[in-house]
Order: sequence, then structure tokens, then C-alpha cells
Amino acid sequence: MTVYIDPPDWPGHGRMWSHLVSDVSYAELHAFAEDMGVQRRAFERDHYDIPSHRYPDAVRAGAVEVSSREVVRLLHGAGLRRRKSDVSRRQPPPTVPTPPPAVRRPAPPRPRPPGRTPRG
Repeated sequence: MTVYIDPPDWPGHGRMWSHLVSDVSYAELHAFAEDMGVQRRAFERDHYDIPSHRYPDAVRAGAVEVSSREVVRLLHGAGLRRRKSDVSRRQPPPTVPTPPPAVRRPAPPRPRPPGRTPRG
């Protein structure tokens, strides 16, 4: 399991933040974050937002320190990058591919019993 974290250089809500990502799967990322005690609501599209005071915890837990550019490169390379325009913030990304919807076809007409004719 390899998870990556960039430096806490991103301001927001009076704090500085890091991004925690996986280059394998969202499942791997969620498992790592859960082991760290990070709440699922910290997940946004393709990464977890980690406050600067938790950065050392993530590194101790095994996250590899990389630059912010490297985080984006890793996400693109793994096919896990999700831009704001790609998905609603409130909709969590799928953890497994979603099968296409089934095509509903009308049932064939039932055969009429012998000797019966349609009314008309």
C-alpha cells in the first residue's frame, strides 16, 4: 500500500492543508485514512484534505511525502483524477465500476388459449 501526501501549503478555513492520495485505488486511500482516524467527510473527489497538524501523523503512518505537482501527476497516471467539473461535490466517487443500466424491453404478448378470439 502506497499513499502520498503533499506539503500543507493550501489555505482554507483559517488553516493550512495537505492532500492525501493513492495511486492505486480509492479503496486503498479510504483504508489508509480510516486507519489514521480521518473522517470520511474529509474526502473530496479524489483526495483527503489533511490539516497541517495531522501531516506528521500521515507520514508516520506511511504516507510518502511528495510535491503538489507530483500528487496531480500520480492521480492522472492512475486514472483517479476527478476535477470539480467532473463530479458533484456531494456525490462520492464509485469504489467499483458501475455496470451500465439494464435495457428494459416489453414482455412478449402472451399466447391466447385455443378457441378464443380477440373482442372487437
